Amino acid sequence: MSFPFPRLFLLLTVLLGLSGCGDGEKGAANAAPPPPPVATLRLELKAVPLVFDAVGQTEGSREIEVRARVSGILEKRVYNEGESVKAGAILFRIDRAPFEIALRQARATLAEEQARQEQARRDVDRLHELAEERAIGQREYEQSVATYKQSTAAISGAEASVSEAQLNLSYTTVTAPIDGITGRALRSEGSLLTANTDNALLTTLTQVDPIWVRFSLSSTEYERLRGTRARAEVRLLNQDGSVAASDGRLNFAASTVDRALGTVQMRAEFRNTGMRWLPGQYVKTQVLAGQQQAFLVPQAAVIQNEQGRAVWVVDSDNKVNPRPIQTANWIGSDWVVTGGVQAGEQIVIDNLMKLRPGVSVQPNAPAPSPSDTSPSSATPAPAR
Repeated sequence: MSFPFPRLFLLLTVLLGLSGCGDGEKGAANAAPPPPPVATLRLELKAVPLVFDAVGQTEGSREIEVRARVSGILEKRVYNEGESVKAGAILFRIDRAPFEIALRQARATLAEEQARQEQARRDVDRLHELAEERAIGQREYEQSVATYKQSTAAISGAEASVSEAQLNLSYTTVTAPIDGITGRALRSEGSLLTANTDNALLTTLTQVDPIWVRFSLSSTEYERLRGTRARAEVRLLNQDGSVAASDGRLNFAASTVDRALGTVQMRAEFRNTGMRWLPGQYVKTQVLAGQQQAFLVPQAAVIQNEQGRAVWVVDSDNKVNPRPIQTANWIGSDWVVTGGVQAGEQIVIDNLMKLRPGVSVQPNAPAPSPSDTSPSSATPAPAR
């Protein structure tokens, strides 16, 4: 029997060829892809504004409780609630009749004491001559002198009573002690007022120009601010981050740190023409305290994780790893980075989603942006 050698040889050749093709395709599939290209930025220290951001609450620069200083019937409310008044403006009137009567009684008592003093003075003059002639005893003369002195003291007391009665009568007209905005009336006409009690509170008066803004800084921020506090500029920001007022000045800093929160209470003063801000309003506050050396990093290059903010740093082997950083505020579209990186290091500023720790990359310098701003001309924005 003959064996088909030519046909078997052809079959083996085909199989070997197919096997070789499969190995080639598998090798091509297992070949490592080239490193992804990324734009990088070499970090440089720059002088940037030293800024602290906080949420503050407004309050009147002077807040007064207007109280009745004498007891009596509230006769009339003169002012319109919520209106602006000047110091000395009449707010309320209390029934004057009882105090006018008291004043007349005090004046009558004073006149009576003055008459007694006049009689005592004449007695002293008359008895003085008799005592010198030894027509009366010395004791009688000394008693007349004592009576004169007692009447003089009584006059001083009567004069004080008259002054007190006049003062109480003046208190029946309740006036504004300062310029400010009046609150609602807490007592209506016909109410019986009792001085030196809660019942005596009539209304409130608040001075809103200038207005005060109270806020807090962390103890660390306060330490950085302390040396430049006298020169610090305080701003109020709108909701979109634009500057609403830049004329603020610090007028108070607490001497202790809040043990529960670790913060220091601060207060700033602003002009408030036209009552732009009302007492009790929450506002964005920004303190500019000179300059600091820091890095400017594009916001797109900063990632947020459970530990905080970080950037991807490119090492000398062109491998990337995340690095935690410390940030302050924004300047334009850049974060102000105060720690975690060093000058001369490269960070990745695009294609962040493709990166994994230890992955090799192909660094490329970023194209210059026409919207780049210098730190000196950019306006600091609040940290988010």
